[in-house]
Amino acid sequence: MDTELDTGRNSGEAAARERTGLLHQPTAVWATAGAAVVAFMGIGLVDPILPSIAKGLSATPSQVSLLFTSYFLITAVAMLVTGFVSSRIGGKKTLLAGLALVVVFAGLAGTSDSVSQLVGFRAGWGLGNALFVSTSLAVIVGAASGGAAQAILLYESALGLGMACGPLLGAVLGDMKWRYPFFGTAALMAIGFVAIAFFLKEQPRPAARTSLLDPIKALGHRGLASAAASAFFYNYAFFTVLAFTPFVLNMSPYRSGAVFFAWGVLLAVFSVLVAPRLQGRLGSLRVLGGSLVLLAADLVVLGYGSHTTAVVCTIVSGALIGLNNTVYTELALGVSDAPRPVASAGYNFVRWFAAAAAPYLAPKIEEWTDIHIPFVVAALAALAGAGVIAVRRRHLTVVHGEDVVARSPRPAHEAPASQPA
Repeated sequence: MDTELDTGRNSGEAAARERTGLLHQPTAVWATAGAAVVAFMGIGLVDPILPSIAKGLSATPSQVSLLFTSYFLITAVAMLVTGFVSSRIGGKKTLLAGLALVVVFAGLAGTSDSVSQLVGFRAGWGLGNALFVSTSLAVIVGAASGGAAQAILLYESALGLGMACGPLLGAVLGDMKWRYPFFGTAALMAIGFVAIAFFLKEQPRPAARTSLLDPIKALGHRGLASAAASAFFYNYAFFTVLAFTPFVLNMSPYRSGAVFFAWGVLLAVFSVLVAPRLQGRLGSLRVLGGSLVLLAADLVVLGYGSHTTAVVCTIVSGALIGLNNTVYTELALGVSDAPRPVASAGYNFVRWFAAAAAPYLAPKIEEWTDIHIPFVVAALAALAGAGVIAVRRRHLTVVHGEDVVARSPRPAHEAPASQPA
């Protein structure tokens, strides 16, 4: 009993310190995190306006879904380039180059006259986003006070806030005209460019330059390969929700934006506030496995339920996705002895391919079968991700960056939170 009380007291004190430290960050960190919010807004920005884009450009759902596919396909390939670039020109210049590309291609996307043009401009947008997002995590980890655990929480906060606000911005601007959200994103990213240019000092460059093949070589580590394989299946389920559900809900931009805003709020709350507490109690792998199984069940109900049920399940999926995002990020950064930027690039290279595949395949599967089956496939993908965690759990032990798991106080004789009990 005393041990349980002490553990609970220690966890509470650690959580209090964590919350305090999270808010006391250098200006450069806040500037980077603010720009990251806008970068993640760009992912969900088109959700509420997908039907409007299809109508405005006389396109089918599968054609419009290529907006996600081109974006994430380029993002996946670009992950091999980000470390190569940032280790040569530095983190700040890489961030600014990524932001500049997003400003240009987001603005051009708003001028598109055909789906093919819009898809092409989204691909360029994906390249800029890859340079920025992958580098921003490394910059925040390096500049944040409180260690890597605080930095990951801040990064996940930016992700959740961006995911929540993106659909809302898309709904407000898209209700006037489907082109306006693209122009709005370009303007916000231009502000982020100025903020980082003024407030972020150049980060120290790594002692050794990163080659294009280093992220691939890092995947030779069994733990990182296992985390990436599981995240691949998870991302297929994730982006089925994000890219295909708007067509199923078939709501006005405002209503669809409200649904995905609520979805994003739950994603942010569960990734930042709930995930650390569950990890401290249950361990990271149990949280991840359980959340993936619950996500699979949620997807099946979403696919076969009524319209109201589909709305509720879409929102609830945000909580489960928030849990998964936090645990996967920690595993990717800490499960191998590779440098964090290299490990992150290899991990993202694998998982973003699923994010590219899901938006294209889900509408195609509906065309071949019916509207329920894409969600069944996504549910099976989530279960496959949980299966990889269960089978490969002995390889998923954090060995690099002990501060990543320091938020889960435990007696010295116990295993790390990310190691199976």
